[in-house]
Amino acid sequence: MRPARLTMPTLLALTAIVTIVPFAAMVLVAFAPPSGQTFPGALDPSRWTWQNFSDVLSSSDIPRWTINSLVYSLVSVLFILLFAAMAGYAFAKKRFPGRELMFWAFLATLMVPFQATLIPSYILVAKLGWVDGYWGLIVPTLANSQAVFLMRQFISQLPDELFEAAELDGASEWRTFTMIVLPLVRPALATLGIFVFLWHWNDFLWPLVIGQSAQMQTLTVGLASLQTEAVPINQVMAGATITVVPSLLVFGLLQRYLTDSIAMTGLKS
Repeated sequence: MRPARLTMPTLLALTAIVTIVPFAAMVLVAFAPPSGQTFPGALDPSRWTWQNFSDVLSSSDIPRWTINSLVYSLVSVLFILLFAAMAGYAFAKKRFPGRELMFWAFLATLMVPFQATLIPSYILVAKLGWVDGYWGLIVPTLANSQAVFLMRQFISQLPDELFEAAELDGASEWRTFTMIVLPLVRPALATLGIFVFLWHWNDFLWPLVIGQSAQMQTLTVGLASLQTEAVPINQVMAGATITVVPSLLVFGLLQRYLTDSIAMTGLKS
């Protein structure tokens, strides 16, 4: 008898199950009472409670940490998308001396791990007096070479005739950028925005180094500190569940643009 072949739908279903199980376990433990911290006690729906969420919100700085994470993520997304689109437009459609050298030198920074630049970045931020503040948290992350590369590749596929027509009509560079480039790259911006938001929302190392006081910690750093304070695992899992909600909302709101970006990429290739 020939053994059953592992089809693609089956493989995807197994991958989805493996991915979902830890998330489901986190949510179940978050709703379980203190006496049901482990399985199968956490599986009993009749014993689920909101008490863990109430306790973690009232006994910790999670509201403040949430605000810090939102400021860090949203402001970073806004400026990274703007700077990446501007740089991508310049590298893709403008002609200036040293353009290729500058682009590949900028792209080479992808090969340098963040840990290698952590100490120099911290020294620079400390010299500017930005330690334990939003400026020090946000500004060093704005030069995102991955974002610039993505926008450059996407904008380079736009027809040159559009920009030639705008130039003949006397449109300024800023008007060309805002009226032609930005509307056409909206799907790419949405896709990039999802990844940048998730990266900043889940970032741990840089917020840990810069946010030296409890008031400047982000959710990822704050939840890690709860484990050192003998907080029950149910409350830690409740806090972790709260951190997932904004990511799901952002993905749900921008999913249509993500699909459009993938479809446009397929058509142009």
